[in-house]
Amino acid sequence: MSIAANLQLIHQRIDAACRRAGRDPKSVRLLAVSKTKPAAMIEEAARAGQFLFGENYVQEFCAKAEVVQAPVEWHFIGALQSNKVKYLRGKVALIHSVDRLSLAQEISRQWQRLEKPANILLEVNLGAEASKAGSDAAGLAELAGQVSLLPGVRVRGLMAIPPWEADPEQVRPYFRRLRQLAAELAGQGLPNLEMAELSMGMSHDFEVAIEEGATLVRVGTAIFGERQR
Repeated sequence: MSIAANLQLIHQRIDAACRRAGRDPKSVRLLAVSKTKPAAMIEEAARAGQFLFGENYVQEFCAKAEVVQAPVEWHFIGALQSNKVKYLRGKVALIHSVDRLSLAQEISRQWQRLEKPANILLEVNLGAEASKAGSDAAGLAELAGQVSLLPGVRVRGLMAIPPWEADPEQVRPYFRRLRQLAAELAGQGLPNLEMAELSMGMSHDFEVAIEEGATLVRVGTAIFGERQR
């Protein structure tokens, strides 16, 4: 199937999941995960109406951002080293993977040069997996409180990559927990913090994520095919 056909099918699945959950389909945005995919495929997806693209690697993102001519919006969703933040400054609309105060501080410093705050999500490691980044649930409130005081960032919500399960229903409790954590943070009245976004769900489980409140679903394989590396 073509990228356009894949996108059409995914949007149909998003709409169906929203109907099951009693949600407006416009409340869910599709983020096309374009890591390892060439600029030509991004352009093809853009011609089919896809606007949001997520990249995982700073160097790869910078190279693509220079050559992609379509008016797309870039998100950064991968692990991010503080010394690489400067390369993203002003080029990405949302950073999904802020998992520690030192990283948020560097983002704040870099975006203050633009006199415009960076929009970020706090990443939560719900499965306590050593192989994954993210704050643990117990430390999230403290991290959010510290980050919310930084002048150059705005916390827009939370992101999580739950443990992989073949049956998406097994992941539902993690998605539900992220929504609960967001509600708890929203009730604290922290400055510069709004729990408007829940970035959760990927190609094999995004429908369950939508049913549990996702506003951004990160889909790569189901759009572009299997990874090339």
